[in-house]
Amino acid sequence: MQSLDDLRRVVRRIETRRPPRPAAQPVQEVLGGELQDTGTGQILVVRREFPLSHHHGRYSLGAAFETPLELLSAATRAQAPIGEARGLLFLDTETTGLAGGTGTYAFLVGAGWLEGERLVLAQYFMRDFDDEPALLTALVPLFERASGVVTFNGAGFDLPLLETRFVLARRRWSQDLPHLDLLRPSRRVWTGHFPDCRLATLEREVLGLEREDDVPGALIPALYFDFLRSRRAAPLVRVFAHNRDDVLSLVSLLGWFGRALAVHDHLNADELAGLGRLWEPADLDRALACYRAALAAGLAGPAAQRVRLRLARWEKRAARWDAACELWEAASRHEAFDPLPWEELAKFHEHRRRDLAAARAIVEEALDLGREAGTSSRVLDAFNYRLERLARRSRKL
Repeated sequence: MQSLDDLRRVVRRIETRRPPRPAAQPVQEVLGGELQDTGTGQILVVRREFPLSHHHGRYSLGAAFETPLELLSAATRAQAPIGEARGLLFLDTETTGLAGGTGTYAFLVGAGWLEGERLVLAQYFMRDFDDEPALLTALVPLFERASGVVTFNGAGFDLPLLETRFVLARRRWSQDLPHLDLLRPSRRVWTGHFPDCRLATLEREVLGLEREDDVPGALIPALYFDFLRSRRAAPLVRVFAHNRDDVLSLVSLLGWFGRALAVHDHLNADELAGLGRLWEPADLDRALACYRAALAAGLAGPAAQRVRLRLARWEKRAARWDAACELWEAASRHEAFDPLPWEELAKFHEHRRRDLAAARAIVEEALDLGREAGTSSRVLDAFNYRLERLARRSRKL
């Protein structure tokens, strides 16, 4: 029987015969970038350029730089007016986690800006956590020369994270740089029309773009940590592609907003209704024009019902009673019973027209329709109370 020492000698012979593991290929060669010396260390930069005629989905990149930023600033109620479109910085980060806080790093920052008639897209990558000073140093001139920053959910994630990293590194963070977060206007335009307003959804439904072999965002932190352990950069190729597409989608989506705010002839009924919601807090006249255009374009279903009632509310406030009544009457014929237009019509005939008989007829019809639709007892009780009050008033006349 072999002794333990004999077994150890066998293991050592096997290990000495095993070929050494080949060294990992340099990350800059795998990702197609170069190391840039920033004065505070080296950072890997992957740089690409795109002509403005390049299409990312349905729209060319050049459309973003023709956006009427004064209109977009007004429509989005930007805290600070956005300056020259050609000076915009498009920004997207990939991080070590989504929780935020001081332990979260932005290990990859994708930035796009205009140089001449080409879009430059540079991706700054930390090969290790020690590269963060170099990353922050490389970002400083980008912020300093930008007229504004464009992100998607950057107000809630990207910019607060970068600000935290700058503050922890005792570096100055620009607080007054105008910021346009495209998530906010996207929610105003498309909430209720699409299942969600994630960038991937807008790419597919608005930009006409379907990513192939895209890496899910939730897996990206794990891929980075795997790189830190193994130094194998090949899996990161898909992460860089994901980040690059995010930045290009920012440019393309801004182009959509710019064109939509300037002209409406290419918009469908749902988009016109969404544009009305976008304008409503900032410019009521523009909003009402969009709502009317949406209904004229054939807006149907629950979306049309919401627009009619929204538009009727503003017509009522402006005392344009004929227009308001026409909208309430159209809304009362909606396939699903909605008590609001019936209530508004009853109030109009009771208080404005002083026609109690017409008001009673409206309430009685609303009660019949409500019972058939199985409306809640609370709504039916309110109509019954109104009917009894109208009856008492009629008896006093």
